[in-house]
Amino acid sequence: MAFFRNTTVNLLNLHYGVHALALSGGGAFFAVFLLRAGVPAHGVLASLAAILIGRFFIRPAVLVLGKRYGLKPLVIAGTILTALQYPLLAEVNGVGWPLLVLCVVSSLGDTFYWTSYHAYFASLGDAEHRGHQIGAREAIAAVVGIAAPLLTGWALVTLGPRVAFGATAVVLTLSALPLLRTPNVLIAADAPGALRAALPGMLLFAADGWTAAGYVFVWQIALFISLGENFAAFGGAMAIAAIAGAITGLLLGRFIDAGHGRRAVWLAIGAMAATLIFRAYGYGHPAIAVVANAAGALVNAFYVPTLMTAVYNQAQASPCPLRFHVATEGGWDAGGAAGCLAAAGLLWGGAPLSSAILLSLLGTSAAFALLRRYYGAQVAGEAPAPTPVR
Repeated sequence: MAFFRNTTVNLLNLHYGVHALALSGGGAFFAVFLLRAGVPAHGVLASLAAILIGRFFIRPAVLVLGKRYGLKPLVIAGTILTALQYPLLAEVNGVGWPLLVLCVVSSLGDTFYWTSYHAYFASLGDAEHRGHQIGAREAIAAVVGIAAPLLTGWALVTLGPRVAFGATAVVLTLSALPLLRTPNVLIAADAPGALRAALPGMLLFAADGWTAAGYVFVWQIALFISLGENFAAFGGAMAIAAIAGAITGLLLGRFIDAGHGRRAVWLAIGAMAATLIFRAYGYGHPAIAVVANAAGALVNAFYVPTLMTAVYNQAQASPCPLRFHVATEGGWDAGGAAGCLAAAGLLWGGAPLSSAILLSLLGTSAAFALLRRYYGAQVAGEAPAPTPVR
């Protein structure tokens, strides 16, 4: 398996696996804990939008620091910053100052981590094995996602939020250890044409952000309510979903690397649209909702390699991967914030959660058109070839 020969990517995937252990544990309960803590559903979505808007304005600072220190220190710092939000989450009790502080810290941590991580992975990965490498990464995340939500749900019920989210913070901090053995990637002081090169990625991530508003955030609230607002049942549903998606990502990554990107788009986006409709239908029906959630794990295994192969290859071929991801992550923030605010507006106006879930079909349609264009150009030999990172 040639795609496992890149030791640096293996270390990055190890880091991501430990990081995913925390995110599939405490991270999966972020929105539903706010709901249980007394924040209304539309208020939860507005809070998530506020975090994304904050990320949008903080993001240029990542480029300033990246040019001075390189990517590796930013990924490590971002990992530690993301850990700080979870002890704060445990202190939220309705709408108030703790919620505001949580939004600020979450904006800082998420901005520094995801922007630098994506640029780092794009710089150090192999374009010819990209689908395999992302598929392996997502398979690792799916496997660790089996136990983590069960343990977090149990801890929230029996030990309380301070212990449960404190453990999440510890695991997130430990995920930085594999990064100590990876190389730094320096960022050029100037990179003419970087913004133009990032435009396709910005549009893709904006579509993905809008999709995530209903597919992830609204759905987590809908699933939690469908399961009687029971943390243990919610954790069990997440574990079932992780089991369903543990192997599929590796299979699709191989499919993409074999030159079947255009067919992968049909599979990924078709499954996404079908699952969105299924989730809207399943809201309020516990058994159907659990199955619809498990179907989402398969969608992620299809969708993430298809999306991120395109984005990472464009980033590696761009004049500067960090500038590329500063721009594309800004697109995700804009799309995600707009989607969350649109969904919050629907709920505030009295619309059912199912209608807010279906809003994501707009983003799914846009992602389909953009991905078909990318993989079509790749087949025609028009997509840019990756250039070495200097």
